Amino acid sequence: MTRDMRHLDYAELRTIMGEQPYPLLFATVSGAHLYGFPSRDSDVDLRGVHVLPAAEVVGLRTGPETLDRTWFENEAEVDLVTHDLAKFARLMLRRNGYVLEQVLSPLEVTSTPEHAELIELAAGCITKWHAHHYRGFAKTQWEFFLKKRELKPLLYTFRVLLTGINLMRTGVVQADLRELLEGAPAYLPELMAAKAEAEHAPLDGPSGERLSEDVTRLQAALDEAEAESRLPDRPTAEPALHDLLVRTRLG
Repeated sequence: MTRDMRHLDYAELRTIMGEQPYPLLFATVSGAHLYGFPSRDSDVDLRGVHVLPAAEVVGLRTGPETLDRTWFENEAEVDLVTHDLAKFARLMLRRNGYVLEQVLSPLEVTSTPEHAELIELAAGCITKWHAHHYRGFAKTQWEFFLKKRELKPLLYTFRVLLTGINLMRTGVVQADLRELLEGAPAYLPELMAAKAEAEHAPLDGPSGERLSEDVTRLQAALDEAEAESRLPDRPTAEPALHDLLVRTRLG
């Protein structure tokens, strides 16, 4: 019988972390579990940071900046993607909300003091231009929904827009849709409950016209929140991230 993947075994996931070829600064759970609407048959998306030894950075033979491993555990697909700390720090300094959600994810599988430093530095990476990331991600997921008519990309669309609006207004990265329902369409909890029963559940709910109106409304709200945001134009954490990288690599 397939395990209900709405409930994760963190001890088991930590054992898996120990099999990696390089030290991990952290590994957290992303995807639907982080977003607040995992399904019984959801994949487990693990994201994190590994640290290449200095010899594999300065020499002729360099180590992998990104590692991607997928396997099945108790009939569930587990996907682990990690970036070397240098690459991850560069991504944090760009308008990439995805990596900020990973480092700030409360669903920690493994952590270190360096991870705690990254969490503190994340606030200095947030800018008003992160609205572009969430706007583009929402557009992609909405187009995917229009083709597939499945709940997953539809919920991703709403989650991304609401995360972006909240970020522009508060400066806080909140990826859990359950924490973003104020001002959201009233039918979202019902759709989340339906999606919990099957990863690729089809839409059986609001009309396409109503969905389109609500998505358009939230897109406009994101544009307005960006225009009114007091977030900085540029990240301020680059010197501290550089220091953390050098200390970690040489240490």
